[in-house]
Amino acid sequence: MATGHTDPRRRERILAAALDLIAEEGVAGVSHRKIASRAGVPLGSMTYHFTGIDELLLEAFTGYADHVVAVFERHLAGAATQEEAREAVTDLVHTLSEGPRRDLILVQELYTLAARREPYRALCARWMRRSRALLEAHFPPATARRLDALIEGLTLHRALDDDPPDRSVTREAVRRITAD
Repeated sequence: MATGHTDPRRRERILAAALDLIAEEGVAGVSHRKIASRAGVPLGSMTYHFTGIDELLLEAFTGYADHVVAVFERHLAGAATQEEAREAVTDLVHTLSEGPRRDLILVQELYTLAARREPYRALCARWMRRSRALLEAHFPPATARRLDALIEGLTLHRALDDDPPDRSVTREAVRRITAD
């Protein structure tokens, strides 16, 4: 593996390692030393690439939010009619809720930080605006806002339920919210 300035992917490895550690140990369990070890980089790389743990965490969570927005984009991009958009939202809920447990944990860790700290609250606000903008390509703004909340809630409920409701329940919830 390359070292020093000849390692152009070092920063990305550090960010990925940070998210992996957050998923395993929570934000409280993350440290520069643990991240450096997980990323396979010298500890000094941490301060070279990031001014502190807050900058690192904020950038890692920003990348994660970008990933989730890309999932929204992939699901909604092909919808040409409102009915196709409804089905795309149903698919999105099931994709997110049936995805890796890691993703569920990362979202909850981010929300916990956002509840306490402004930079993370601002990140979540940007993320929600981007999600709603994608939904607004298919639904009126007020409906998109409600639908975004439904996606978040159903994803969480389905992911944590021992016997999650099937697609017909999700499809009906999406249809009711988008009926106006």
